Amino acid sequence: MNKKKIAILLGDPSGIGPELICKLLNEKITDNANIVVIGEKKILEDGEKVSKKKVDLKFVENFEQINFDNKTKYFLDISKGTNRRYKYGEVCSESGASVLDAMNEAMKLVNNKKIDAINFAPMNKSSLMLGGCPYNDEHDYFQNKLNIKEFCCEFNVIDNFWTARVTSHIPIKEVPKNITRENILKPIKLLDKTLKMSGIQNPRIAVQALNPHAEFGTEEEDEIIPAIEEAKKIGINADGPLPCDTSFITAFKNKNHDCIIGMYHDALQCGLKAFGFDRGVTVSGGLTVPITTPAHGTAFDIVTKNIANLEPMINSFKLALKMKVSR
Repeated sequence: MNKKKIAILLGDPSGIGPELICKLLNEKITDNANIVVIGEKKILEDGEKVSKKKVDLKFVENFEQINFDNKTKYFLDISKGTNRRYKYGEVCSESGASVLDAMNEAMKLVNNKKIDAINFAPMNKSSLMLGGCPYNDEHDYFQNKLNIKEFCCEFNVIDNFWTARVTSHIPIKEVPKNITRENILKPIKLLDKTLKMSGIQNPRIAVQALNPHAEFGTEEEDEIIPAIEEAKKIGINADGPLPCDTSFITAFKNKNHDCIIGMYHDALQCGLKAFGFDRGVTVSGGLTVPITTPAHGTAFDIVTKNIANLEPMINSFKLALKMKVSR
């Protein structure tokens, strides 16, 4: 009864998500949580066929039928007579609608305090939009559905090393005007709080520079260094600015820091994916419950081949299991 209650979502049925979930559910680690898988029965069955892994789940049509006392893993079937056709290996609205249905059910359970965390297989943003999602991406969706008014952002994690960004999916020409002391402090504070929730007592936070060698521009002196100094004044163990081209060697490879904050998308993602694309995890940061997923995408090019790497899926589940609930 004291186990964390985790909802697992099958991800995009056009991609590798269903096969990964079938493999994940056969891993011993999932016995450490009370599991409810949310999705359509046919998609689960397709995942079993591709992965050649049967899953031992009890099927229910509403959450009230679930009794975690008996240590059973459950499948909450949200098919409700739907007869969608899913195309393997390509973007389609039907797949996005399926993902959105599962997300809506999971959000309902979170808001009713029925589950403690969500772990989802990769979804495709384009399909999600075509399927009716009114938000920019799944992270924006989660924030709105959970009515979170404070700052939220996406975290990426490899080997318990975390990253966060000041700006994300915007043109490079718009980055400098968004590099302000206030904007830099937001992810510093949130990452410090989140790492403490994940068990790191005094997170060592590295902050990247914006300009080459942290000197060919004014943003470091005007905004980044003052943000770091302000963070230190409130007890946060912040350091930097580190030049981007060596920051991952300093912070990650040499183990001098627990995390790194970058000013823009590629400054972080290039280093992150070079060092750990095959095992990375994405976390929706700033929410009231842990929500995790593998850092890779739906891998349309290898769907149905049963060769997808399971490690990031397992790592994302472990992190959902480990992180504290803040509600």
